Amino acid sequence: MSEHSERDVQREVTALQGRSATAARLFDIRRIIGGLFVVYGVIVTIAGITASDADIDKAEGVNINLWTGLGMLALGLFFLAWLWLRPTAPPVPADDTSA
Repeated sequence: MSEHSERDVQREVTALQGRSATAARLFDIRRIIGGLFVVYGVIVTIAGITASDADIDKAEGVNINLWTGLGMLALGLFFLAWLWLRPTAPPVPADDTSA
């Protein structure tokens, strides 16, 4: 009976560790920052592409929305590539030697 319950406890602990690692990867700050920069970068880039001549003249002849949007897209893609190339390591379970 005790062997069966220990096996169940071990299986439950393993399942909880797996869910914890998934949650850590899901809420990685690089994913949030990268995603927001990509979304805002697309919006600002579209605003820069559709800018009128009057808007460009206000900015001394520079299409600032286009360049800012492209910069935001590049930064967002950098964060997402960083996340993909170096994923978060799963947490290492602490060895409980007191038991």
